[in-house]
Amino acid sequence: MPARNDHLRRRVALEAARLISEHGLRDFHAAKRKAAERLDIRDEAGLPKNSEVEEALREHQRLFHGDDQPRRLRALREAACEAMRYFARFEPRLVGPVLDGTADTHSAVCLHLFCDTIESVIVTLNDDGVNFEEDSRRLRLDTQRSADFPVLRIRQAGVEFDLTLLPLDAIRQAPLDRGGERPLQRAALSAVEKLLRDTET
Repeated sequence: MPARNDHLRRRVALEAARLISEHGLRDFHAAKRKAAERLDIRDEAGLPKNSEVEEALREHQRLFHGDDQPRRLRALREAACEAMRYFARFEPRLVGPVLDGTADTHSAVCLHLFCDTIESVIVTLNDDGVNFEEDSRRLRLDTQRSADFPVLRIRQAGVEFDLTLLPLDAIRQAPLDRGGERPLQRAALSAVEKLLRDTET
């Protein structure tokens, strides 16, 4: 039975990776559910972990987007650096697919900004005539606590930026990742610049 469950999880992970890569579905849980539904798999044991989906996504990108994905990833990381310099006073941290290397044509540059009030970021954008949309996002702070935080979405030069606004003290401890098990990986400007240097061809 364990071998069957492994096979089911693998099938769902591969289909979820395809949905994420080709249709821009960024919610891993939703991608897994949709993949299981398409494959007519109803057993909860057939749902892979997020780490399995991420591994399948990397494999899918290597197989089907091996030429263009690295170029797109580099362009998004360069855009991230530019945005992080612009938002320097808010101690920006890069998170998500652009940092972990799974970004594609559907991916936004996701930044965490740290501020006393949302207004301080909004004033900065308004002063420079930057249009944005407001939203919110629920993050798991630890295994016991979750909270909603403001989100601003911006589109500049064909790149979407997703800005989550967090209180100043949240810079000390990252919220949990998609799986809710480990602190979310995030990087300051210097680390992203190093990523770019390390991947120069």
